Amino acid sequence: MFITGMKVDAVHTSPQFAPGVKGMDYRGNIYKYVQYETGAGAVAAVAGNVCYYYAAGGASAGDTTKVTSDLSDSSEVGAGILQAVLADGEYGWIQIKGPATITPALTAGADGDPLTPTGATDGTLDVTAATTDAICAYAIDASAKIILCDFPF
Repeated sequence: MFITGMKVDAVHTSPQFAPGVKGMDYRGNIYKYVQYETGAGAVAAVAGNVCYYYAAGGASAGDTTKVTSDLSDSSEVGAGILQAVLADGEYGWIQIKGPATITPALTAGADGDPLTPTGATDGTLDVTAATTDAICAYAIDASAKIILCDFPF
């Protein structure tokens, strides 16, 4: 799963890898190559923020290679942690597995809590409140914004 030329903080205006391809770093963290969409709310990508699978108007996401930090333009399924600032339509890497420090504070929660986009604000996660919420990470050290990524492939 090591990819030659994979630089997780690189930004591309055209795809340099097949969208959806996964790669691993030397620590065992897993990343996915995606395209960023700002969504209807024109939510800018911020390195370290959470992104969700893009679904215009909240309709079911069929394309798991496009992501957004605009929660209203997602189906509330977490995609990963942005590794760079991506403009609308640009390509880059998101972290999907392994420990990560996120930029925003969690909406709520304590160490060990399961986390979901449901109930969160743009670019972050909230504590899972219902059995139907899509769990995508766990709080490792909530006050330090450290999570364990377990985003779906």
